Amino acid sequence: MLAEPQQTPFDIDFHVAGVPVRISGLFWLGTGLIGWGVCQSFARGDQRQLLLYLAIWTAVVLFSILVHELGHALMYRRFGQDARIILYHFGGLAIPTNWGRRRHLRPAERFLVSAAGPVAQLLLALVVILVLRAGGYLVPFPIESVGEALGLFTGQRFRSAYGLALADFLLYVNVMWPLLNLMPVPPLDGGQMVREGMETFGVADAARIAAVIGLVVGGGVAYLAFNRGEQYLGIMFAMLAVACYQSLQQSPPWRRWN
Repeated sequence: MLAEPQQTPFDIDFHVAGVPVRISGLFWLGTGLIGWGVCQSFARGDQRQLLLYLAIWTAVVLFSILVHELGHALMYRRFGQDARIILYHFGGLAIPTNWGRRRHLRPAERFLVSAAGPVAQLLLALVVILVLRAGGYLVPFPIESVGEALGLFTGQRFRSAYGLALADFLLYVNVMWPLLNLMPVPPLDGGQMVREGMETFGVADAARIAAVIGLVVGGGVAYLAFNRGEQYLGIMFAMLAVACYQSLQQSPPWRRWN
């Protein structure tokens, strides 16, 4: 379920900045399921408004994940390699295609490619915050303690409930999701960065060590998510933990460290 989905008649294909993009038909279903609860809380039982909030949510998720994957793809291009983007039920993938001046990227370059996606989203969140503050509006920052410390909750309130939803969704998706993506659980970007960081410094069995870390952290996050009633998050991290376990089972024996 974490792999690239098969082509369907419902896929949408286009290009952004010369990068091929495919939106799988499953993307819309996954996005709607994730946002259903939060959109219901905004709609307060009004089914017509629920559809409008779902439309805003879907547009925000589409734009935000596209920004994330473009971060990866453009960093690939920086190192002489093309990539294509797929948006699907578990977010997105930036998949390298044609090779440029080198056959393989060095570990440090792969580290930067992995980091580029979350960084692109966090920069987008910063732009949203700066625009809201410039307009004198309060900022619905998703981490309350940080928002209070930075004084983001003071300012003019939104006149439009849809405007508030747009700002709230943009900041939630572009702050919380990249932070989750930085968890050290392969194949999330954080897990890739752990592996590539160790490979940069010549650590033996970097991939297996990253998988062990991912198994422990992924299982822990899944347990906490299920206990808090966050079923989708729990299922996702449980699947990631299982994927780490399977990679360990299929790996060659550990190297001797002496």
